[in-house]
Amino acid sequence: MKLYRFEALINSSENVSIIVVASDELSAFEAAELELEKTYLKLPIIEELSLIDTRAIRKKAGFVINS
Repeated sequence: MKLYRFEALINSSENVSIIVVASDELSAFEAAELELEKTYLKLPIIEELSLIDTRAIRKKAGFVINS
């Protein structure tokens, strides 16, 4: 399993970061889209979804997200 960090441009104006755990890249993209759909009451329009970083899950793994 790996930790994947994505950035998405939604609704033509909002940038969001998404962190998911998945076994492969395809599953990670699917999970990121699903998390966006679950988070917003109104289904967001995903303009871009970019994989930014991947980390193997070990005893300690994480990301620093700048806002």
